[in-house]
Amino acid sequence: MSCCAPGAEFVVDGGSVSSDELRHAARNLGDGTAQIELSVPAVHCGGCIHAVEQGLLRLEGVVSARVNLSTKRVWVRFREASPPPLAETLTRLGYPPHVFDEAGEQKDKTLSGLLLGVAVSGFAASNIMLLSVSVWSGAGGPTRDLFHWVSALIALPALAFGGRFFYRSAWQALRHGRMNMDVPIAIGVTLAYVLSLYETLNHGDHAYFDASVSLLFFLLIGRTLDHMMRDRARSAVLGLARLAPRGAIMITGDGNREYRPISEIEPGNRLLIAAGERIPVDARVASGASDLDCSLVNGESRPQPVEPGSAVRAGTLNLTGPLTLEATARADDSFLAEMMRMMEAAEGGRTRYRRIADRVSALYAPVVHLTAFVTFLGWMAIDGDWHKAITIAIAVLIITCPCALGLAVPIVQVVAARRLFEQGVMVRDGSAMERLTEIDAVIFDKTGTLTMGQPRLVNVGEVPPDTLAVAGLLGGQSRHPLSQAIARSAGEEPAMVDFDEVTEIPGSGMEGRAGQSIWRLGRAEWALGQGSDAISSQPGTILSRDGIERARFVFEDAPRPDAAQAVQRLREAGKSVEMLSGDTEAVCRSVAESLGIRQYAAGLMPAGKVARIAAMADVGHKALMVGDGLNDAPALGAAHVSMAPASAADIGRNVADLVFLRDSLAAVPLALDVSVQAGRLIRQNIGLAIAYNVIAVPIAILGHVTPLIAAIAMSGSSLLVIANALRLLRIGREKPPVISGSAPTTGLYPKSRPA
Repeated sequence: MSCCAPGAEFVVDGGSVSSDELRHAARNLGDGTAQIELSVPAVHCGGCIHAVEQGLLRLEGVVSARVNLSTKRVWVRFREASPPPLAETLTRLGYPPHVFDEAGEQKDKTLSGLLLGVAVSGFAASNIMLLSVSVWSGAGGPTRDLFHWVSALIALPALAFGGRFFYRSAWQALRHGRMNMDVPIAIGVTLAYVLSLYETLNHGDHAYFDASVSLLFFLLIGRTLDHMMRDRARSAVLGLARLAPRGAIMITGDGNREYRPISEIEPGNRLLIAAGERIPVDARVASGASDLDCSLVNGESRPQPVEPGSAVRAGTLNLTGPLTLEATARADDSFLAEMMRMMEAAEGGRTRYRRIADRVSALYAPVVHLTAFVTFLGWMAIDGDWHKAITIAIAVLIITCPCALGLAVPIVQVVAARRLFEQGVMVRDGSAMERLTEIDAVIFDKTGTLTMGQPRLVNVGEVPPDTLAVAGLLGGQSRHPLSQAIARSAGEEPAMVDFDEVTEIPGSGMEGRAGQSIWRLGRAEWALGQGSDAISSQPGTILSRDGIERARFVFEDAPRPDAAQAVQRLREAGKSVEMLSGDTEAVCRSVAESLGIRQYAAGLMPAGKVARIAAMADVGHKALMVGDGLNDAPALGAAHVSMAPASAADIGRNVADLVFLRDSLAAVPLALDVSVQAGRLIRQNIGLAIAYNVIAVPIAILGHVTPLIAAIAMSGSSLLVIANALRLLRIGREKPPVISGSAPTTGLYPKSRPA
């Protein structure tokens, strides 16, 4: 893993900024705290993660700090009332912050520099080897010394140029009073050259300039391949970033058209989007009609028609006609930005395995240097040959680098996040995948989750038009699927009631005050009062005025595609499946029977769903909650792990650990399957990393490994765990994922789980 040389200033959009300006770029989280995401290119190992996180957490006002190793970003959450000196602290630690565009350019320059370093060191190594052949063939005396001096002159600029990645990183670590994985590498390469130079000055028979430059050559090859494979693993995030337009044509208040960068677009701005352009921010169509490619949002290749009033999301492609849009969110708050944040946060979760690997990596530097020093002393005590002792100590310094262990967990998490993203599932936290493998029960909400959440009003002809208009006026101010269905059926019919105030009661319905009258649209027991005899006499949503029923609405709602198959696959995996809903008993029974769900509960308020999840947790069960809507947010937060469709209400989507973008519920067993596979690969990677050190370190200490072989082994161990993680992209491609698990069980919970 390479690192770039830290700069002397903070770069944001190509210009220098102060720490205060960086804090102004933070997002307000609405709870008295703010969060900022910064690029820290100098982070490249587990020790760096520990240094950055602990350094930031020591600042007053910092609530949390989390480093993502693959994306080289740090998320800092702090109290707005006491903003800490983030930029100054990161720079003092040796990790000056940058913004993302600049970091992307820096990363491209790093790859180019690595490739050039490989070329230079390879050219130098081949020429030095040609000179060494003459020495090995018997050249002696002045001729041998001349060849050694020529080799030294070739090696010096090659080591300085190709080794700058290691030297700069090691120097930055040392000057800030810490160690990292590049310190022993820099020491090893330098000692190999100095040892050869000593032999040349003393007319020795053998010098090892070819070994020192070849050592650097193979180290650079390993680092370059590591860099390229990381980019391959993260290509989904990079692809999302490329979908974000740089700006758009804005229609100003006086009717002029001006190009504005995406960062300057605010809610309420009017934008002109031509055919062939991508939507820059979440918006609503003000005028025009067109077809949009929404495959990014819903995975469907079929174009979606839009017209005035239609909501459009950032990243979708305008296909056929010009549109005038009214922005409804800033770029940082848009759907595309949210997906990017979820993808990048997927690796950062502190899973059990990640914490173990980080702790081991943090102990790496002192253990490695102590091991190399003890090895040197030991060989000096055995035969007194300091040349041999130094050579073996160099090999130990290099071969013990725990790069493989530092990569074992995060690389699998980021590959798993990419695999899920390709299938339309976004992961908000890498730890969610670990928690997903621990569940023994899956709980579904009904409306909007098991069903499409797009119910159709079936008794519209039985409701008087004026009454339907009042219900439509109330329903139009809610995002609840039933309310929206009533509003669609009411159309543009004017209501005879003018509401002074309209309030949504989560889990109950909509309440409007018109003068002294109170209108309610929602659950029967709430709309009519607990004592009404008419409650539950027949299914439907009630419109009432002062507790008296004015209309009853009956709906039908189609199940999501593959819902029955998803339930069946979960049951085959040994997971119990349950449905919790606020709907009537009759409707819930019909849906449960059609999908093969044996256990369900109807008529539940949000608190009832939370209570059910808590009761399961009390007896040792861990549940996955899959829900949609405002009233599911408490249950999503209470579950061991949670999942929501992208169509969910904002609060529900923000609480969920995973979000699926497509209509099919196959996303639920797929996420479980990928998580199980990821856990298996993480354990394999940790086992490979430990086995490498257990085998390689004793061999190096015994003197059976040269520094060159040590460099190849160290780079190879890192590439091995990366390649093993990339297997996740190929597993199950040939057929739909099938979750491994026990056979179907009877009863509510699998027999293998705690009673």
